[in-house]
Amino acid sequence: MPTPREQEPSEEYTTPNPILSDVIERNIRTIDRLRMEAAQARKTPDRVSDIITDFSGRLIFVYVHILWFGSWILLNTGKVGVRPFDPYPYGLLTMVVSLEAIFLSTFVLISQNRLSVEADRRADLDLQIGLLTEHEVTRVLRMLDVVQDKLGIENEEDIELAQLELATKPEDVLAEIDMVHRNVRRHATWKEWLAAHPGLKKPH
Repeated sequence: MPTPREQEPSEEYTTPNPILSDVIERNIRTIDRLRMEAAQARKTPDRVSDIITDFSGRLIFVYVHILWFGSWILLNTGKVGVRPFDPYPYGLLTMVVSLEAIFLSTFVLISQNRLSVEADRRADLDLQIGLLTEHEVTRVLRMLDVVQDKLGIENEEDIELAQLELATKPEDVLAEIDMVHRNVRRHATWKEWLAAHPGLKKPH
């Protein structure tokens, strides 16, 4: 007799929802297509910057520099039969490394700027979807109220439900967020001031 571990899992976990699978697959393909289109739309400077940034973020980049610096210093010790071309304190090496740092930081900033633009696009998309979802949910709640009235179903007055049925304006939400943040910062600043002046008490 097979043990519980040897028994096959229930059909609930082995048989995926075909409709859900189709939706997920379509969404994944759409996201991949959009990413590929965005990658293909990059200009040559952006492609170069991404390649350099990607390479500089790998461990091989560290190994290359260790080998480079070690070989440079070794060749300029005068102990390997090579005439030193950049003796200590290695002024030429310092200049080359400084120039590399300038160009590398520029390439990284270019890549970051492009990624920031893409992040803003995704944030705008999320915001639009969120606003659309909120609008649809509000409409559904209002329709349910109408259906309840048509069917004669008694519904106790719920303040929270009534508030959910109101259309939410993004500017009102942002204003509320800003106000709460200001109050939190003001409260934190006041607590810090009281901590610095333990002899004083907060007025009521």
